[in-house]
Amino acid sequence: MKRKLLLIMPNFFDYPQAICEELENMGYEVDCFDDRPSTNGMVKAIIRVNKNLIGQYINRYFEKVMKTVRAKKYDVVFLISGQSLSFSEDMIQQIKDEQPQAKYVLYQWDSLKNFPYIEKIEPYFDKCYSFDKNDVATHENLKFLPLFYTRRYENIGNRKKREFQYDFCFVGTAHPKKYKFIQMMTRQLKEVYPNQFVYYFFPSRIVFFYRKVMNPELRHAHYSEFHFDPLAGKEMDRVFEDSKCVLDSAQAGQIGLTIRVLEALGAKKKLITTNEDVVNYDFYREENIYVYNGTFDYTSKFFKDPYREVDPSIYEQYSLRNWLTEILK
Repeated sequence: MKRKLLLIMPNFFDYPQAICEELENMGYEVDCFDDRPSTNGMVKAIIRVNKNLIGQYINRYFEKVMKTVRAKKYDVVFLISGQSLSFSEDMIQQIKDEQPQAKYVLYQWDSLKNFPYIEKIEPYFDKCYSFDKNDVATHENLKFLPLFYTRRYENIGNRKKREFQYDFCFVGTAHPKKYKFIQMMTRQLKEVYPNQFVYYFFPSRIVFFYRKVMNPELRHAHYSEFHFDPLAGKEMDRVFEDSKCVLDSAQAGQIGLTIRVLEALGAKKKLITTNEDVVNYDFYREENIYVYNGTFDYTSKFFKDPYREVDPSIYEQYSLRNWLTEILK
């Protein structure tokens, strides 16, 4: 008989589908629910500001989740938490009351500095993981576990393309600090990397206008620079495969590696990132990864030498299947 797993996580690009498919390959029967009642931009914005403003809406959604929960007996309840988490401590307790036999696992893919509410949720879980080394160093109940790459990026890496349409690509949410540094990089790289693909995403127009008013980094940004629908999966694959290099910038206050860093590893792409801590990971190679601090040194190995393959045992360590094996062991 298959083991049953309840997965609660943000509905973010294609990650829920990829995680569910990998869990099913591992022999689990999975029920997956979004951690909020809607992906509507207004709902997401309210949850981040004050989720009590839509408390009744969240309660109705949670009751729908509980109808499924009451009808099953789970071996594992797995929560991947981000800033969109709408469930209260009382709701987590209700799930525990219905599923006392389950093991409870929490993974935090936002830093506590950006999402302090999650500390209230941690005591409800048997195991708690975080991608942020600073959080792990200051919270003894947290275990360090970086993010992962999925099979789609592994497949790109296996094809080993050598001719590229783009010198680099950036596809990501336009957080203020991230937007600022990506803009700086694209301008400075124009002479050596002229063929650029940049796709700034906002979850809604409301969030864009709010950020434009509240954040100085976006004060002079133009509406036409941004997209309000995520890049479709097949187009994302094409852009990634057709790019020699990937640009990355962490959110303010975040030391944990973004998932884009791991996807570049999976796809065997060169990477330029603002995250200085990347040099402390075992997959770091000077030829492959450049840490941007405001200027570029075009005499570095990164710009002069080709991509250097990472040891297969290290490479495999960051796959989604290995990530889930650690989570569920």
